[in-house]
Amino acid sequence: MPDSFETEPARSPLRAELRQQLRQARRALTPHQQQQAAIGICQQLLAVEPFQQAACIATYLANDGEPDLAPVLEFCWQQQITTTVPVLHPFTRKHLLFLRYNPTTPMRVNRFNIAEPVLDCQQIQPLSRHHVILMPLVGFDKLGNRLGMGGGFYDRTLAVTSMQPDARPLFIGVAHDCQQVALLPMANWDIPCDLIVTPTRLIKPAPPASRAG
Repeated sequence: MPDSFETEPARSPLRAELRQQLRQARRALTPHQQQQAAIGICQQLLAVEPFQQAACIATYLANDGEPDLAPVLEFCWQQQITTTVPVLHPFTRKHLLFLRYNPTTPMRVNRFNIAEPVLDCQQIQPLSRHHVILMPLVGFDKLGNRLGMGGGFYDRTLAVTSMQPDARPLFIGVAHDCQQVALLPMANWDIPCDLIVTPTRLIKPAPPASRAG
């Protein structure tokens, strides 16, 4: 049975071309630019009230030029906020689990050559325990649409939260400023961000009712 997440426009040439261009742009940033971006993103997040009040925050470990969340993690640990990072689900195709993460967490490298915690069922944190989910992205637009790496891992994993929209975590996309585009071609299953944070600004998308205009 075909996977509906892998049909048009998800696999459209335009999205593929955008991914290539935007990944090249973020990989071209210098180490100093990346360091400044990491600091700027942390400072921007500190102005977000749900972030300030969160007891459990999903983060990620930067890869392929993604903004580094090391300053964010350090802040959370200092404030005794539980932090998690995504782990490839061992049984459910193209889904993620979120495991508690701290400086002493045993790590491994997954099949995408990305570091992740060694799977430990006792460290799994369900989505319902998270107050904020910080999501990496390849591209974004002013409507909060998020272009990922193309695997649909976050879209599949977070789809269940649509059943309880009032109780779900806040979805915050994390990006460099150079990753913004005018308008992304989206599929109906794409999970938009509630907020986009870059090193220089917070972008609050227009509410759904006004996005069509």
